[in-house]
This record gives sequence, C-alpha cells and structure tokens, in this order.
Amino acid sequence: MKTISCMNIDEHLLYSFGAEDKTYKPKETIFKEGDHTLYYFQIAKGKVKLNNYNEDGKEFIHNILKKNQSFGDPLLFLKHPYPMNAVCIEASEIIRLPKNSFLEMLKENPELSLEMNACFSQQVYYKLVMMQSLASQNPVQRLKGILDYLKSFHEESCGSFQVEFTRQELANLVGLRVETVIRTLKKMEKEGQIKLENRKIFY
Repeated sequence: MKTISCMNIDEHLLYSFGAEDKTYKPKETIFKEGDHTLYYFQIAKGKVKLNNYNEDGKEFIHNILKKNQSFGDPLLFLKHPYPMNAVCIEASEIIRLPKNSFLEMLKENPELSLEMNACFSQQVYYKLVMMQSLASQNPVQRLKGILDYLKSFHEESCGSFQVEFTRQELANLVGLRVETVIRTLKKMEKEGQIKLENRKIFY
C-alpha cells in the first residue's frame, strides 16, 4: 500500500454511502476555525488551503491541497472543533460525506481504516520532522523540513513535486525573512536539492 498523508477514497464508494457534491467559489470558506466536524471532505476539482490568522491578522497557511485529496479527516474521530479554516483558492467541487455515514463506511470497509491509520501516522511523523527542522538555525534545514512535510501530502512525492507556496508564504511558514528564503532557495538549487523554473519551485 502506497502511503501518503491524506486519503483518496473511491468516489463511487463515497456516493454509495450518501456523499454529495458541493460547489464553492474562489475565496469561499468550506469550514472555519471553531466549527464542529460534520463531514468528510474530498476534493473533486479545484484547490483548497488550510489556514489560520494570528492576533495581528497575519495568515499562516498549513497546506494547499488539490484534486483527489482529503482534508480535516483526523478531526472526525475527536470531539474538538476545527483548529483551522478551509478556504477555496479557486472554483472548487468538494465531495462531502456526513460524519456518521463516514464512520459507518469505515466499519463496513475495514481496509479503509488501516489505510487511514497509515496516512495519519505519516502526518504525525512528518509534522514532528518539520518541527525539528524549524528549531534549527540553519535556513536550509528549515526549508527542507517544510518541503518534506508538504511533499508528503502528494502522490507524486516519489518524483518532482511543485511547491504551491510563494516565497513570502514559505518565509511565513518557517519564520525567516523573504530575502533569506530567496537566497536559501538559490543555494539549494546550486546544491541540486531543488529546481527553480519560471519562479516555480520543484522539490
């Protein structure tokens, strides 16, 4: 079983348990911090970002997810509200399955539970690796940690992964000045760790 950090459940199976399609406009919120967890969400089309804002209104982006990726699923097993927002970056179509139906689906398809456990375990692993990297004073280590974490959410992670974040967003994620991120990315390119093409970052 190939393990990535988010689920991609067969759409026919989701629909057979009562899933529905819901469309969203760019910048429209799917759920916000503090909302109760009511659905399993999987992206059929578009892009979704998971974010927070601090007390000064500065945005912190946790991840950007695309087609065939899920989000918010770990919270379905807890009674805690969402600790982040889910916002559409572009026009999106989301498949959502009510929480009770989702749990019933897992009971009837135990192999999904095993796959989900593997995905959650990988999320925890990469999150710990990322936190360890952020504790480093070395900007290369900081960026490599966040890039490894982001790459873990994508099936193409065995090959070249295009980073969806801007230099400024990466700087906000790792606590560095944007100028430092730009210099560090150029250094990483010279060392063969990444590729820079038309201002896009490939890792």
